[in-house]
Amino acid sequence: MVKHEHHNHQDQKHVHIHEGNHRPHDHHIHEEHGKGKIHDEHGHHGHNHGSHGGHGHHDHSDMVEDFKKRFFISLIITIPILALSPMIQEFMGVDWRFANDQYILFILSTFVFFYGGWPFITGGINELRDKNPGMMTLIGLAITIAYVYSTLVVFGWEGHNLFWELATLVDIMLLGHWIEMRSIMGASNALEKLVKLMPNEAHKLDFNDEVHDVPISQLTNGDRVLVKPGEKIPVDGQILDGKSTIDESMLTGESVPVEKGKADEVIGGSVNNEGSLIIQVEKTGEASYLSQVITLVKEAQESKSRTQDLTNRAAKWLFYLALTAGFATLFIWLALGYPFYVALERMVTVMVITCPHALGLAAPLVVAVSTAISANKGLLIRNRANFENARNLNAVVFDKTGTLTEGKFGITDIIPSEGFSEEEILIWGASLEQNSEHPIATGIVKSANDRGINLKPITEFNSITGKGIEGIIEGKKVNAVSPGFVHSENMDYDKQTFNEMSALGKTVIFVLLDDELIGMIALADIIRESAKEAISELKEKGVHSIMLTGDNEKVAYWVAKQLDIDEVYAEVLPDDKANQVREIQSKGWKVAMTGDGVNDAPALATADLGIAIGAGTDVAMETADVVLVKSDPKDVVDLMELSQKTYRKMVQNLWWATGYNIFAIPLAAGILAPIGIVLSPAVGAVLMSLSTIIVAINAKLLKA
Repeated sequence: MVKHEHHNHQDQKHVHIHEGNHRPHDHHIHEEHGKGKIHDEHGHHGHNHGSHGGHGHHDHSDMVEDFKKRFFISLIITIPILALSPMIQEFMGVDWRFANDQYILFILSTFVFFYGGWPFITGGINELRDKNPGMMTLIGLAITIAYVYSTLVVFGWEGHNLFWELATLVDIMLLGHWIEMRSIMGASNALEKLVKLMPNEAHKLDFNDEVHDVPISQLTNGDRVLVKPGEKIPVDGQILDGKSTIDESMLTGESVPVEKGKADEVIGGSVNNEGSLIIQVEKTGEASYLSQVITLVKEAQESKSRTQDLTNRAAKWLFYLALTAGFATLFIWLALGYPFYVALERMVTVMVITCPHALGLAAPLVVAVSTAISANKGLLIRNRANFENARNLNAVVFDKTGTLTEGKFGITDIIPSEGFSEEEILIWGASLEQNSEHPIATGIVKSANDRGINLKPITEFNSITGKGIEGIIEGKKVNAVSPGFVHSENMDYDKQTFNEMSALGKTVIFVLLDDELIGMIALADIIRESAKEAISELKEKGVHSIMLTGDNEKVAYWVAKQLDIDEVYAEVLPDDKANQVREIQSKGWKVAMTGDGVNDAPALATADLGIAIGAGTDVAMETADVVLVKSDPKDVVDLMELSQKTYRKMVQNLWWATGYNIFAIPLAAGILAPIGIVLSPAVGAVLMSLSTIIVAINAKLLKA
């Protein structure tokens, strides 16, 4: 790859200013853009990174398999339990009774109680130990009462045993749990997609520089690895030898391949484009960037939302309500002169039907599904509560570079000298630049390709340090040079147009043909097409778009004009960004802030919703509520829409779960018994599980 330099002679910070830092961002230090921004030293408050892709997922998978196995085994044993139950035989009009059949029924039911019901019994004990009774306690209590009572009946107590209700209840509860966990499991698969970004093996170099292919898990800090062209970089590390461009777009959102050489840092999971590299391992496993991104997803899935806290409290109170309603039902039926087993049956039914399974599932499952959708769309949600409030935003404040613009060059103007056409300038300029993979060269060549121009072959090619490049094309000498070269050679050119373009932060390249100036090509950071769509869609929603940038006023207003942004704050010092956000909030607006730098962190923290750009610093990502992996402004619109849909689904599920209980408890207690409608525990369990399944299906219907 040929590296060359195009200097802009003006004081206008060559290409563009990196917001807030006022750091020159000229193309020959392009590799800085992604560098040093992504390594989080803080360890995310002690979370176990090591389990992201592996153990966490497999533990959950094992639990799903465990519930599935318990369900099917319990279901098979329930068949003889039903056949041996006197009440079922009576209902079917058959008599299959034989000597000691009730003892066989007891043994089979004991197995189902302890094997199938064990997760609920232990879960209930854990909840009581934590003084936080809920769903498991309720199920555990219901099956324990049914089991103890039925056992007493088998061994001489007056009444009808409830073993068949116990068995069907355990089966249905296991089925409900299995469905619930499978749904959550499906939502958690977003983590797997992130894990797949990392290669499995690395080419490790030994002391004799011989290559050995080893699993990534065997690499330790200080090891040296070889990365060939086109391969994924296996670990976070530092380049010891070699030079290449690295595609970090999947990880940081940086769209321009980043030029890297000796002593530069690289991220595991990024793609090495053309040169061979020798890398020293610096971060493996839990310390690596990708592991920390996975942790963000996990934290988002596990973080409690406000709606979720509400449902957890509701589930707890539902337990107390079930207990109160259950015992009240027992005493009322006994007081009305009914046998104990009838009263107990009513009590068990009430406690089963009141089970807060659907309520407890209402929010978490929607959270899991929306987190998976957001992760697939490149939105990493870190703060659920603020994400849920994104539906109420009045204003979105955008950083400029890399968010509203692409961070890569495109031609904005071609100014031909007298006697030449724009097309001629572009043909000679692009033909010369085709041998370079520099961002400026790439921008010129791409513009020529977009216009369907056929490039001419080069016979010689040289880089002139500090001035530009030259080559021989069709026997003619062609140069692409900097303003400094033109000045030093005292060449005549349109200074007014040049100064106007430079004032807008554009980079200007001069094209010479046989040492004669034939024209100027101006390039600027390309405005994202998606930014135009995002601003337009936000306007339709009545949301104000505001640009807040440290860049100079002329550049900022030029970009704002292209995007139809009405409100611009330019040349804002880093310390003032948070104050500007407060000023916007003082209008009574809910404000989202998008930013990528350390200088944006206070503003991100101040805003009602902090949105970090994926290509940004770890400080920005730590401070933000949401991270946009693709650095795409249109994702802000998607974020608001997803927030709205997620909230709507949660409310629907909460209404269903609570409304169902309000209706079901009196029915289970026997309020309609005088007209002959009495629910058995099994029917109660069916209705309860039906509500759970409806809630699960409703959550899964959440679409992006």
